[in-house]
Amino acid sequence: MFQKAKNIDTAFKQVRLVAILVIIGCVLLCMAISYQCLSMVSGMQDKIYVLANDKALEAYASTRKENIPVEARDHVKTFHHAFFSLEPDEKVIRENINKALYLADFSAKREYDNMLEKGYFTQIIAGNVSQTIQVDSVKVNLRDYPYPFRCYATQQLVRPTSTVTRSLVTQGFLRNISRSDHNSHGFLIEQWRILENKDIHVRNRQ
Repeated sequence: MFQKAKNIDTAFKQVRLVAILVIIGCVLLCMAISYQCLSMVSGMQDKIYVLANDKALEAYASTRKENIPVEARDHVKTFHHAFFSLEPDEKVIRENINKALYLADFSAKREYDNMLEKGYFTQIIAGNVSQTIQVDSVKVNLRDYPYPFRCYATQQLVRPTSTVTRSLVTQGFLRNISRSDHNSHGFLIEQWRILENKDIHVRNRQ
């Protein structure tokens, strides 16, 4: 009888030990799962998903300071593409120029008025000229504010009888402003001017 009681007591201790170990294991497992979930949630908060063409594209959240060099260069490129991409269509010219003027101050409007006064856009339309631009590089000095920049680009004017390639060099300053639908980077180009715009190659079309 005493031996049975002893066996029962030993078995109870073993069951209790196993139960304690199982409980401790479950607590540790729950803690590990909770930590993993918190890490995943924290990581997900730094990600942004953008829907484009029915596809979810992953983007990462970051501070504006980290993105200033990239956004500044892209702002300058976007402005030049809008300002210098022209077709022999008055509506297309007007739409592109309007996009460009949202990205710059009166200095760009002054340049546009000068080109308009000289009949540049009329010649584009009358001559069936298509003008495109390739921005080769943009140098931005982020040590000074407003940020001075210089843009190096190549223009191509396709006429019915020839294709003209031009070099284009411009400079100006970038000032921070509020972002908007028309100005997604939150920069404004100031004191913009053209330093060089000359023919470097002419090829006759057959």
